[in-house]
Amino acid sequence: MTRMLIKGLDWIVRKVTHGSHALRKQTILKIGLITVFLFLLVTVLAQYSWFTPYDPVYYRDAPRLEGPSARHLMGTDQLHRDVFSRVISGGRASLIVAFGAVALSMSVGSILGWISGFTGGFLDRSLSLIMDAIYSFPSMILAITLVAMFGAGIGPMIWAVGFVYIPTYFRVTRAEVLQVREATYVEAIRAVGAGNVRIILRHVAPNTVNAIMAISSFNLADAILTVAALSFLGFGLPPPAPDWGFDIQNGQKFLQSGSWWLITFPGLMIIALSLGFGLIGEGISDLVNPKRKRKRV
Repeated sequence: MTRMLIKGLDWIVRKVTHGSHALRKQTILKIGLITVFLFLLVTVLAQYSWFTPYDPVYYRDAPRLEGPSARHLMGTDQLHRDVFSRVISGGRASLIVAFGAVALSMSVGSILGWISGFTGGFLDRSLSLIMDAIYSFPSMILAITLVAMFGAGIGPMIWAVGFVYIPTYFRVTRAEVLQVREATYVEAIRAVGAGNVRIILRHVAPNTVNAIMAISSFNLADAILTVAALSFLGFGLPPPAPDWGFDIQNGQKFLQSGSWWLITFPGLMIIALSLGFGLIGEGISDLVNPKRKRKRV
């Protein structure tokens, strides 16, 4: 028993050491992780009144449409509100919808991909046909249509954006399963009497995790842009709640009068957060696929 415990601890130490050594070489991944971590930290702290310099909704004591200054770092809007306070509070909806939608689509798409790729036959052809039909439809138009049917708000946006990404996980997972199910060890496990559910959960699904994790980061980046577009069109949080997409839509009315800060700073937040998730996706792809990294070098 003691020897088994020592071996287990030694295995964990070697895995952690190998992972930390590989992470040190991944500059892109580290930059992405730091960027996303800072956004998450600011979003969490923004929920406390002591962190934001002014109330993002009810503050009305600043001059109207004042440019960036020492008192208001990102200026003020047409309702005398501090833009900086709204910007650091506006990422909450985007992050909640992005993570919720990706979690939903990852769960449903991966499960369907495992079942379809492993069983094959009529079920595989039917699911593939349905997913291809959904995938061929423009994602933004489909998301707008679904959220218009469900109604505005965080919940409907999670369902709408999550539904759009299901075919992506289905296709990636199914492609990985088609390769794994023909492996010799899978045939050997089936020969000793293991059931299909056990084979999928214990031996097939773990081999698809790397591909799923890599694509999820890119989907998070795309989800941030999709959520901003939906909020811009009026399907996000109801006003006057802080929301990057809604603030951009609201600020474009005053762009010609010179109030550039109303759309610039929320737009920069959207770009920076999407870039952070994109860098994480690139770093994970290089980490799990050494051949890809060597080709790029």
